[in-house]
Amino acid sequence: MTDAEKLVWSKIRGKQLSGLQFYRQKIIGNYIADFYCPKARLVIEIGGGQHYSAEGKKKDRLRDESMTRAGITVLRFSDREVLENLESVLEKLWSSLWSN
Repeated sequence: MTDAEKLVWSKIRGKQLSGLQFYRQKIIGNYIADFYCPKARLVIEIGGGQHYSAEGKKKDRLRDESMTRAGITVLRFSDREVLENLESVLEKLWSSLWSN
């Protein structure tokens, strides 16, 4: 795991967030999600620089579309966003959980 993934995992593992179970590296269809909460049907993706190239953006778009078709919400955060503003990331996550 990257440092950003470790930080997010430290905040969501063990049902810390609303009592919801999250799993790491969960296989969903043809993809592996960084984190997945089955009860909320929510995927959290933490991405580094490779996700911002043209090819990376295209792959992420196709992946997100596939998950959306399966009824799964995908939240994406950059490594930098997590490391520099974890509270904002957690607020967005919390908000998404309560809007589902």
